[in-house]
Amino acid sequence: MSINGNGPYQHFYTPRQPITIFEPVIQVQNVSKFFGEQVLLEEASFLVAEHERVGLVGRNGCGKSTLFKMILGMEPLDGGVINIPKNYTMGYLTQHIHFTHATVHEEACSVLKPNEDGWLEEHKVEAILFGLGFDEESMQKSPDLLSGGFQIRLNLAKVLASEPNMLLLDEPTNYLDIVSMRWLSRFLRNWKGEVLLITHDHHFMDEVCTHTVGIHRHKMRKVKGTVQKLRETVAEEEEVAMRTAENEARKKEQLEKVIERFRYKASKAAMVQSKIKAAEKLSSGLRLSHERNLDFCFTEATFPGKRMLQIKGIHFAYPSGPELVTNLEFEVFKGDRIAIIGPNGRGKTTLLNLIAKELEPTSGEICHNPNLIINYFGQTNINRLNLDNTVEEEIASAIAEVSQKSRARSLAGLMMFSGDNALKKVRVLSGGERSRVLLGKILASQCNMLLLDEPTNHLDMESIESLIDALEDYEGTAIVVTHDEEMLHAFANRLVVFDGGKCRIFEGSYKDFLEKVGWQSEKKPDKTDKNLTNINVASDAGATSGAIAAPKAKEDRKARADYIAERSKAIKPVEKEISRIESELAKAEEKNGLLEAKLVEASEAGDGKAITDIAKEMDEIKKTIDDLYGAWDTKNAELEALKDKYPLE
Repeated sequence: MSINGNGPYQHFYTPRQPITIFEPVIQVQNVSKFFGEQVLLEEASFLVAEHERVGLVGRNGCGKSTLFKMILGMEPLDGGVINIPKNYTMGYLTQHIHFTHATVHEEACSVLKPNEDGWLEEHKVEAILFGLGFDEESMQKSPDLLSGGFQIRLNLAKVLASEPNMLLLDEPTNYLDIVSMRWLSRFLRNWKGEVLLITHDHHFMDEVCTHTVGIHRHKMRKVKGTVQKLRETVAEEEEVAMRTAENEARKKEQLEKVIERFRYKASKAAMVQSKIKAAEKLSSGLRLSHERNLDFCFTEATFPGKRMLQIKGIHFAYPSGPELVTNLEFEVFKGDRIAIIGPNGRGKTTLLNLIAKELEPTSGEICHNPNLIINYFGQTNINRLNLDNTVEEEIASAIAEVSQKSRARSLAGLMMFSGDNALKKVRVLSGGERSRVLLGKILASQCNMLLLDEPTNHLDMESIESLIDALEDYEGTAIVVTHDEEMLHAFANRLVVFDGGKCRIFEGSYKDFLEKVGWQSEKKPDKTDKNLTNINVASDAGATSGAIAAPKAKEDRKARADYIAERSKAIKPVEKEISRIESELAKAEEKNGLLEAKLVEASEAGDGKAITDIAKEMDEIKKTIDDLYGAWDTKNAELEALKDKYPLE
């Protein structure tokens, strides 16, 4: 039992070293992992090959994060081996916060190696920070003054900027808003190395990953393609396994009848022993265990009429803070599916609190229909759980009818607190478990309007899909804050959009919004924009030559950083290819020199056959050298053209 490579990783960044990797880069072979009597992995295997971006899926608690820690050498194996090439570097997103520099900008740049392109690399780091939602002001803050979510974003920026061979990202989207998630998806699709990704966001994983690995029944199964492709493959294999188990059970039953019939006949002793051995080789006949899903079913309260609430020109700002909601006006009707979307910190949760009347507008009015009954799932509600109650008692507290209190135990089971787990105190539960308790309370009580603030944060993929199905079946109204694009596409028919400093209503689906409006940060500005805030807009001077004007750092630092990142994205692959060609040329020239020496030896020995074979091989290697020089010329011309297109002042 060992881990080959660099041993335990103490930090999430190891300086990159030049390497040549062929075939698989990570090999997980027959790995087992146990926690007491709990089995996570049992002789599980898979590999990651060059340039693969692999999504890792499985139920909560199946061992995904533990596998990451074993790959990094942070957790021991109970069996098997993980092979990692020498000098192979891995960047790991850690939740551990430890900053040593005065500003966010300096902290993010601390992972860069001193080199001749240090200024260029610094601008690439700035592009990453902007992509993850930092602005000019926050980049000059002390990292210790950031919120917990933005501190994790800073850690993520450092991992991305360090350019390791492989990224290991465990739920990187948990602290990102929808705009930053879309940026990260694009960034990872362009990543030149390998990626191992854990995320509950099905849509994000399918956009990023080339392959999917599932942890299922303590084994690992890898397919090329999406999560759905993996599920279909596993379902087919489960069907085959079930049929095989049933067939073997029938055979075993037949053998046992024969054994029992002839067990005490001396003349049949040899035959009986043969049948006993055959029966032992067959399976026990036990059916495959069922892996449970969270089972959602919201209980609707009747609502006579159509209009549920009216929002009349509301404004809201916290004391000494900017105005988050300005002159917002709309109505909510029975059956509406409304998603509130936008970057973090813009007022989405605040709007839910206003609708729930936990906050009052600065001005304007929110009018509830007298028949409106709201159930609100949000962080503040989770904090209000009674820590001294058991799971069952806390769910029972939401059931008004005394005769129905017995439902609490079954609802606890639906929320995956079966048996004695329903008797756990709320205070000992994790954040995700407390979220499930709150969901259980919401299921326990009737309502005709659901307010859900990031309901998918602590759920796995299967549970998220159950939640979406339950929302589709629910005949009441639902208003949801979410960054999960899969949920948005499946759920919303109206949107409240916080973007560009404004809050507005969009009548239509999320797909319609992306096609007709789109996120402001993803739009290209008008070509007349004198500040050139987008790196893809050419200046009038450069329009004829095809050159792209580099924005002045003093005029627009973000545009400058984006320009540098775009320049690097275009030029770096070409430079890498030139280096590869030069390396191949060196090898070919060396081989040609060895062949020349062999040819001299063969000539001196008068070995005609050897002379012919060597001459033939030399012809082939010279043709290879000529081709490589041709490719080298072509790539150098391409590099010069790109440098002309992306000039640096």
